[in-house]
Amino acid sequence: MNKLPKDPMMLFSVVNMKLRDAYPSLDALCDDLHVDEDHLKAQLAEVGFAYDEAQNRFW
Repeated sequence: MNKLPKDPMMLFSVVNMKLRDAYPSLDALCDDLHVDEDHLKAQLAEVGFAYDEAQNRFW
């Protein structure tokens, strides 16, 4: 299981890199890494980021 960083800015960077390079969707990333999608979205929303499904990235 891949561990994701706890620091929100590092989490933002790592998740976007993984979405860009390896996963076609947030759902696929969360399923593969065994991460709760709602929790991940909430973590990043706390620091002002929202998932853009059309662009497959947090912004």
